[in-house]
Amino acid sequence: IHCYLFKEFSSTSSTTAGGTVTSRVTSNGNAVMEKDLLNHEDLAGDRGMIDDIFDETYREKEGPKPPLRYVWRNIILMSLLHLGALFALALIPSAKIQTLAWALLCFVVSALGITAGSHRLWSHRSYKATLPLRIFLTIANSMAFQNDIYEWVRDHRVHHKFSETDADPHNAMRGFFFSHIGWLLVRKHPDVIEKGQKLDLSDIKADKVVMFQRRYYKPSVVLLCFTLPSVVPWYFWDESIIISFFIPAILRYTVGLNCTWLVNSAAHMFGNRPYDQNINPRENPLVSLGAIGEGFHNYHHTFPYDYSTSEFGWRFNLTTAFIDLMCLLGLASDRKKVSKEVILARKLRTGDGSHKSG
Repeated sequence: IHCYLFKEFSSTSSTTAGGTVTSRVTSNGNAVMEKDLLNHEDLAGDRGMIDDIFDETYREKEGPKPPLRYVWRNIILMSLLHLGALFALALIPSAKIQTLAWALLCFVVSALGITAGSHRLWSHRSYKATLPLRIFLTIANSMAFQNDIYEWVRDHRVHHKFSETDADPHNAMRGFFFSHIGWLLVRKHPDVIEKGQKLDLSDIKADKVVMFQRRYYKPSVVLLCFTLPSVVPWYFWDESIIISFFIPAILRYTVGLNCTWLVNSAAHMFGNRPYDQNINPRENPLVSLGAIGEGFHNYHHTFPYDYSTSEFGWRFNLTTAFIDLMCLLGLASDRKKVSKEVILARKLRTGDGSHKSG
């Protein structure tokens, strides 16, 4: 039954460890916030972790910033990867329709490994998944090749806890290029490493599926990110091995990376802020379209524990539809959802007013 009963962290009037949250709706539909003392730690505590809640006490160290240290191996490999993707674009007219459909399927599956897997399930614990679903999402995550789940979760929780500071791995205050790809081409800021080591990742370490993937991550990537996507078109419908490698593997992988990176860059710079104008993340529907639901970023950083990362359900949000389907099939449960009353009250209290125009 709980598959259909979304858990609301806060209702119209609920008591938390931080006080009482009260809101009322007037006859013209406007909510009036009488008191707002939401204790995020109490809300997040329901998930058994609080390390994705922004740390208001963090202060950047005074003095000069550490010098950039380039990671030339990553610079060379990323350059070759994107050159290969450009070559793949020229091959698209010669590819069979089945190959293009296979590449799209690989893109969606690998994207779900990030969005429904390492992000919403493991980083934020916004819903629960059974063992078969966790295994599927782990396989999909290896196909995505964006670091193993353990490392992805660690960096993402640090990103939320210290967003837009020196301790943020892809700090958007350092510019679009840095937050998009540059952060992977240089050594991490010392604060990122320091804060990452202090996170409580016991929940991730306790997941045997995650730790199995971490142990065998490199061979899983070779098999699932590059070999399987290339072999299927070549073997089953006699596609050219060149096309089979460069479109379903290289091009699909490159597009997947950039769609994820746009959440770190574009969704932190371009768009409105209807929930909290005091933070940098924005609502960006185009990013949501490419990242299958991850572009509602002002909402997500305001309510990181919401399984949908949006108040709009399936709209531009294939990942939410996938999680809902998994719940319907009995493979997922306990989806965390913020109530409409609390969302509206937050818009009126800290939003930029853009919600009024839709």
